[in-house]
Amino acid sequence: MIFEEKNLIVEQEQSLKDNNQFEKSLIDIAVESWRFSRLFARVVNKLDAGEAGRYLNQLRYFQKKVEDNLDAAGLKFVNVEEQAFDPGMAASALNIGDFEPDDILFVDQMVEPIIMGTEGLKKQGTVMLRKVKE
Repeated sequence: MIFEEKNLIVEQEQSLKDNNQFEKSLIDIAVESWRFSRLFARVVNKLDAGEAGRYLNQLRYFQKKVEDNLDAAGLKFVNVEEQAFDPGMAASALNIGDFEPDDILFVDQMVEPIIMGTEGLKKQGTVMLRKVKE
């Protein structure tokens, strides 16, 4: 009986490790997909309007598939671009040292996305800030 309980505990621990590795791998792929999508969008914006439309539709389809699969795993991207920056935000600011403590700051660009799960933060994002013009 004790031996069976120990085996069960070992199996549960291994299953938990496997699930954590699966989630980490999914998050890594999602972040790289997010980066690629942003790069692809910048390239498409340089094309003429007739050609760009087809590629933008493909990009939207790709982004929807990524978001649907994240949703199925209980994960989602959080975009904080154009929002007021709060030091408690789930994102680190690369250029925070460029500003004074009393400056009013907004998130200018997401460098890496924030990823949330059903239990809370799964991956902190990275942002670039800009000062609000007075």
